[in-house]
Parts: sequence; structure tokens; C-alpha cells
Amino acid sequence: MAIWFGREICGQLEDAASREWLVTNGIGGYACGTVAGHLTRAYHGLLVAAVEPPVGRSLLVTKLDETLTYRGQEYPLFTNQWGEETIDPHGYRQIEHFALSGQVPVWTYAVGEVQLQKRVWMVRSENTTAVRYSLTRGPAVDLAIKVMVNCRDHHGGSTPGDWPVLPVPQGVQVQPPGQPFYLLTSQGDWHIEPQWLQNYGLDVEHYRGTGDRDTHLQAAVLTVHLEPQDSVTLIATTEAAYQHQAWDGAALLTQRQEQDGALVAQFQQASSQDEGQGNRAIPTPGWITSLVQAADSFIVNRAAGEAMGKTIIAGYPWFGDWGRDTMISLPGLTIATGRPELARPILETFGHHLSQGMLPNLFPDRGEPEYNTVDAVLWYFEAVRAYYDTTQDNSLIEDLFPALVEVVDWHQRGTRYGIHVAEDGLLWAGEPGAQLTWMDAKVDDWVVTPRIGKPVEINALWYNALRVMVYLGQKLGQPTQRYEQLAQRCRQGFARFWSAADGYCFDVIDGPEGNDNALRPNQIFAVALPYGNLPGEPLLTSEQQAAVVEAVAANLVTSYGLRSLAPSHPDYVGTYGGDRYQRDGSYHQGTVWGWLMGPFVQAHFKLYRDPAAALSFLLPFADHLNAAGLGSISEIFDGDAPHTPRGCFAQAWSVAEVLRVWQVICGSFQPSRE
Repeated sequence: MAIWFGREICGQLEDAASREWLVTNGIGGYACGTVAGHLTRAYHGLLVAAVEPPVGRSLLVTKLDETLTYRGQEYPLFTNQWGEETIDPHGYRQIEHFALSGQVPVWTYAVGEVQLQKRVWMVRSENTTAVRYSLTRGPAVDLAIKVMVNCRDHHGGSTPGDWPVLPVPQGVQVQPPGQPFYLLTSQGDWHIEPQWLQNYGLDVEHYRGTGDRDTHLQAAVLTVHLEPQDSVTLIATTEAAYQHQAWDGAALLTQRQEQDGALVAQFQQASSQDEGQGNRAIPTPGWITSLVQAADSFIVNRAAGEAMGKTIIAGYPWFGDWGRDTMISLPGLTIATGRPELARPILETFGHHLSQGMLPNLFPDRGEPEYNTVDAVLWYFEAVRAYYDTTQDNSLIEDLFPALVEVVDWHQRGTRYGIHVAEDGLLWAGEPGAQLTWMDAKVDDWVVTPRIGKPVEINALWYNALRVMVYLGQKLGQPTQRYEQLAQRCRQGFARFWSAADGYCFDVIDGPEGNDNALRPNQIFAVALPYGNLPGEPLLTSEQQAAVVEAVAANLVTSYGLRSLAPSHPDYVGTYGGDRYQRDGSYHQGTVWGWLMGPFVQAHFKLYRDPAAALSFLLPFADHLNAAGLGSISEIFDGDAPHTPRGCFAQAWSVAEVLRVWQVICGSFQPSRE
């Protein structure tokens, strides 16, 4: 699927500003910005380096302000917003079209007969960003590029200082405290002109109530003369070796393009194997292929003991790696894309961090992992099952099974936050001040949706985990009677979730205030999870399953996911925005979550066995790939139509669940033999 915009989008500031591009380096670093080229977020930058991969992310190079000189006339190609409203200059008006080529954004500027292309990408496994300019049409021109830099946490907080900017071979070195970096080219002249520029306006941060101004240092200016068909590449890097070695911008670009192509090739090979086995009747559309490339953005390196493992960044631009998000995302980002070999090091990395039967909820930028989640480890069981079903990798299962046994032991005797198996076989969790489920919004001491007690999806996951233990235990020749008994007790207790008066499941039972009948999406997992409706042993009767799917479809389904609360509820909030209290207060009170479309579509397909109808729920995402985080899927959307995208513009589990359920459905039926 080609993502391509002409002047009808690029030349309209509001439209061009609402579309954001992203490139990543596989170690947590990234570059991102608007199609228009101006800053609207604190996170926008050309080099956001992961100095402690995959975290410790620092904004080092903010933007490049380019001015083209053609026939004696200067044409700014860049755009800046000063304060709340002043735009100067209007360089976006010179963009003839913008395209996403694989994962490489491409701007084409047109001034008279001159056409200049600009590409941005990152070098794999390095904090290195490359920007390449090519004069593709017209006579010779001169290009002046002002380089804006910083050295701050990517969340914000610029602190101007007297930073040395020194000449080095092929460019300059910027020396902020603690993190030197380099601006290098193979041609052109560098002019060191340090100057702090204040009052950059950040519209999105203003909307989010997180600060609406920033300050950046103009470190140096590169001037270069381009003859017809000439190109020049500028790299921004923390790698000192580049200044002393020959490097080729064209070769770096080719390397990146080949990497993007390899992702598609692996996916197509896996899909063709399905077709060869007669398991696929629906051709793969281009927008799904685009998501396969986007999936790679989230998979990054993380140390696991003495070795280098893998993990998953939950979302760009501000999230790190979260245990829950990683396990939910793993099947879609690795298995569905034809790269199950990446799942193993992720499972091993997190297995290394198991503690008291729990998986880390969060790896903070600094400090020890945080274990305040009840469901991350339950999703771990499902991720292990999905991996094993695909690979039949007995060696990993043999390694992990003792740890999984220990997880069950801890839950039986009780672990952190009051998490324990109750007498009815259900899992109870929670304590005041803690937010343990995926509905985890907390502002200071205010837990917005505490859900203390027995949440419905936690117990569907607990039952699923116990069934996974039976399944894997049998494969390994281990005794499984204990897990069978625990699963039966859980299934019997699960009947208590059904609210006959409402015609759907309670969201939480046995809480401090009794049972909560708020209509939320969490009950869909009782139908969607693999072991939720085993023949003869379903968590819900067939009539109840149908009622759940119908209630969710009628009240929670939107074009881009499921609402987190029904609009009829008095706490429903239809628009996400405002300051931290307003945003987090609405986060799970009606806001639409893209990732929840996966379990809903799977439940719909299980119930009706209509692949075309099930897949039709995913088709609006094809349009969305052109609308916010280009080529990716946003974290959340407004509960009210038109469901404006909000939050992170590229979210791992949103991308993963669309890919996963697409592959599940396409591989679950036989093509016609007629």
C-alpha cells in the first residue's frame, strides 16, 4: 500500500501537521515529526537516542531548517511555529508530495523547475539518523541547512547552556554535558554559529496540558552546492567512528531499504506456506503488508542477564517496554509476520525477570522493574502457547515450564497486592491505591478504575493459563491433574460473572462495593481466548457467548476498536484530551482502544464463522494508516464519532492485534474447491 500525499494535504498546515512519520533503530531510539516539518510535540526530533537501550532516550538533534537558493532567490523549505499562532516560514507550501517508501519518509519539494527530494532513516542498532537530499530535476542549486540540537529527556525540559560546538573531520561535534554527538557530511562546508532559539510552539503538548513551549540550539549551518542529479547525506550520530571513516549515504539508504524488503519477503513466504497447505482464500492487501513493516519498529534489544535479549516498545513516542503490552503484542508482531524466531528471545528476556509469580509491568528509564500488574504474567502463558503452536519448540518449553509451575504456585498461595486464588477458584487481586489491570490510569493518588476484586478478563486469562499448563504439561510428559482441577474450579466459579438481569457479564465481582455491572469490553476475552469455549468446557454457554458479542457490538464497537465504557454509563467521556487529570480520567471511561478490535473480531468469527464479516471490522484501519501515525495504528481514539486518533500515534498492541487476527481468520478456513 502506497502512502502518498500531494499538495492537497501537504500544502494545508492543519492536514500536514496531523500526519506524523516515524523511523526507528531497533534499540529504542527513534526519529519522528510532522509531514509539514514543524514541531508540535516535545518528542519530535531527528535523533532521539536510546543511551541506555532501549530506554534513557534523549533528544539530541531536533530538526533541520533548509533554505534552497535557486536563480538568486531564497526559498525556505522548513516550517516553524512560534508561540501559539505565528507560523514563519511556510516551507510546507513547497512540498509537492510526501510518500512513505517502506519505512522511509520522502519529501519532494518543487520550486519552479527544481525538484529536491529528502529522505530520513535510521541505521539499525545505532543511534544514527541519516538525512539525504537529492536534486532530481532542474539546474544547480545551493542548499543551506541550519541544524537545531538539544540534549534533554525526550519527554521535555530543555535547559539552555554554553555547549561547545567544535570542528571535527567531516563535520562538527556538539558537546552538551554527558552526551557528545556528531553532525557529519561527506561534502559541503560547515559554519559553527551556536545560538539558542526560544518560543517554539508545541500545539499537541498544549492540547495535552504538558507544556506548550520549547527551546533549541542552532549549532551549525551546512552549506552545499548541488549540481543536477547530485545528492548529499547528513548524518547525526553518537558514534564517534563515523568522523574518521569513509561512509556512503547511498549505501546506508540501500541497506535500510533491503531491511524493509526482507520483512515483507519473510511475511510473504510465511503466507505462501499457508496457501500451499490450502489454508488461505483471502489475498493479503497492501495495507496489511504496511503493518508488517510497522511491526518491526516495536521490536528492540534489551539486556537479559549477561546476554542481549529482545523486548517490545509499547508505543511511540513516549512508552518504554511494558510486560502486559509486550505479551499481548508478541503473537501479532512476531508470529503473524512470519518471524517466530524473534518471539523466543522476548519470552526468555521476560522469563529472566519473573518474580514471585509476576512479570514486570514496566521497565522504567532508570531503576528496577515494577511489578504492579496482575495480568502481564497471564498473557505470558498465552504468548508461550502461541509460540509453541507455531514452532513446536520443545527446548524452550522445557526451559520455561518450571517457571510456569512456580507462577501457578505463587498465585495459589498468594503474591503481591493481595493476588490469590479464592475459594471459588477465581483469581482475586487488588488493594487501595493500586491499579493492576490493563485499565491502569492513576493520577497522583487517584486510581480511576481500581477494579479491586475479581475482574472478568483476569479470570478468563487465569482459566486460559491453567489450560495452557495442561496442554504444555502433556507435551512434556508432566503430571497435569492439578491444573485440570484448578481449571475446573475456575470454570465453575466463572459462572458467577453472568448477570442475567443485564444480559452480559459483570466487569468485576466480589469488589468492595459488590459486583460491578458497568458494560465494558473486558468480558469479550471469555469468548475470544483460545480456551474460553472448549467443547464441553466453555466459560460461558453458547447463548451467553452470543449475548456478550451482541452487547459489545451494539454498545462498544467503533470503526477503530472498542469503547472502554458504554456511552449509556454516567461516567462515560466521549472526548479524550485536556490536562493530565482530564486525560487519565477519561482513558478507560469511554475512550476507544484499537487493540481491543482483535479479540472482538476473533470472538465474532468464533460465533458466526463468517470470515468476510469478521474481517470487515478491520478495514477502517486501512484508511487510518494515512491519517495519524503514517503506516501505523494509534493507541486510542475518541469514544464519540468521528473517533479522532489520540495518544501515541504508533502503538504496538494496536498493530499487533490487527495483524494477529487477520492471520488467524485467513488461516482458519479452507478455500473453495469449486
